[in-house]
Amino acid sequence: MQVEIWSDIICPWCYIGKRRFEMALADFVQREKVYVIWRSFELDPNALQQHSETQVEVLARKYGVSRQQAEAMNLRVTSLAMEIGLEYHLNKARPGNTFDAHRLLHFAASRQLGNIAIERIMHAYFCEGFRVGERMALAGLASEFGIAENEALTMLEGDAYSVQVRADEARAEKSGITGVPFFLFDEKIGISGAQSVEVLSEVLQKAWAAQ
Repeated sequence: MQVEIWSDIICPWCYIGKRRFEMALADFVQREKVYVIWRSFELDPNALQQHSETQVEVLARKYGVSRQQAEAMNLRVTSLAMEIGLEYHLNKARPGNTFDAHRLLHFAASRQLGNIAIERIMHAYFCEGFRVGERMALAGLASEFGIAENEALTMLEGDAYSVQVRADEARAEKSGITGVPFFLFDEKIGISGAQSVEVLSEVLQKAWAAQ
């Protein structure tokens, strides 16, 4: 069974959704027969390569709320993340354009390193203050999931995997996917949002039975 997951590196709900899905999959009897594909989605395709602002400043500006309201939003998502073992430090997060990060994920996937790559990049962004829009930073991180730094940087300085990222995004648009995370099971059953482990478990069972 194939499960495609559209997400963005800097989407806090995507990392929560990822972990909840992994928890559901761990209890799924047929888990060894489930093939997961990560699909690209940019929350803000027009974002600066690397923001000079902090994550809370970007959040407040995006939603037109006060800094205090943005911090409250962060506190809520941080608390939910903690419930499943994710220790967010959004005060350290440094948002930027994620197009290059998605290209790097496609590069990693071409070497069967997609799952470890997305986990490492998300953890770095949400927990370690990683500057997600900087190519040098991305290349350095690539060495931690099996791709040589110089090789990753060479790829990032060109336009490799741009077509694949745009294809994922075009397919999302054609399918009416406007928010992430979005899970598509065998191109038949789609669910949006960071659903609970229980809901994801139910959908895994339903999708398996529908094969």
